[in-house]
Amino acid sequence: MDAPNGKRRMLASLLLMTPGFIFSGYVALRRAGMAMLYKPAILPDEQIRRNIPYRDGSNDEKHQLDLFLPPGTGWPILVFIHGGALASGDKCLRVGGADVYGNIGRFYAGRGIGVAVINYRLQPKVTWREQVDDVVHAIAWVYSHLGKYGGDTSRLFLSGHSAGAHLAARVALDPRPLAQLGLSPGILSGVIAISGAGFDLSDTKTYELGAKLHMYEERFRCHPNEDWQKEASPICCAGPGAPPFLIVYAEGETKALQWQSQLMHRTLLEKQIPSELVEVPGQSHCRIVLTLSRPDKTSAPAILRFITKSNLPNGVLTGTSDRGTVADLIVLSQAGTLASG
Repeated sequence: MDAPNGKRRMLASLLLMTPGFIFSGYVALRRAGMAMLYKPAILPDEQIRRNIPYRDGSNDEKHQLDLFLPPGTGWPILVFIHGGALASGDKCLRVGGADVYGNIGRFYAGRGIGVAVINYRLQPKVTWREQVDDVVHAIAWVYSHLGKYGGDTSRLFLSGHSAGAHLAARVALDPRPLAQLGLSPGILSGVIAISGAGFDLSDTKTYELGAKLHMYEERFRCHPNEDWQKEASPICCAGPGAPPFLIVYAEGETKALQWQSQLMHRTLLEKQIPSELVEVPGQSHCRIVLTLSRPDKTSAPAILRFITKSNLPNGVLTGTSDRGTVADLIVLSQAGTLASG
């Protein structure tokens, strides 16, 4: 693989469902300058565990996760699912030398939140159903093991970008996948969906705004005669008892993607599921990922606030780091938040 093509393929794993994004997103990111968007987060190597298998009996690297651990005990846990149109991507993604998802892990671990960045099998080797199954196995592993590392498994949050947001929403709203492992969405304290797509695959307005039906059908139709648009839509599973959501999307992404986030937010509220909607100014579907590890941008402070207030006594975290509590760091982040997002 030559270097330019390799970088394009890696960047493609940040994107979902819109073929024009793959090259134009790469060019936009390069023009913006990685140095301006990517701010390395520091975490000692001894607080990182890599390539941990989460499915018994599997040697597949797509059944592995990386852990980023705060010091001390009693800290909340964030499971992060990468994007990539369900067909590409990896927890070890690097773009222009930048460790995109690992940086997210280091950033939040440095602020008293343990992070598991997971892999899952990709299409076309498996269908979306097997991908959901991989995600729930990863969550189950985290839920049963992170207490041994010092985490508080009663404060477990699930997040994903793009295709990862779709998978996160499915696991949180549909009780059946976790039930197969003897668990329920009740183990989740909250869901953070970043620039998700395909929340409602039967929504007419989404296609009127430019989404390509055939792209979604390629990803989600498993059998010729099935009602794939209903079967694969997480929004159809929304009901009482689901965890609260933080839905984040970029001002610069397509209207169809924006609408899917807005539609999910509206539907959750109609179903009496707590939901907060945040638009990140000045960013795109691709660049928003880099803002997740930037304390001076809109995304990270919103996520820190959400984790702090969601289902926690008095809205205060007990997990700490050498930089202070999460609540302390939210104040510092808000003080430096830029209008540019």
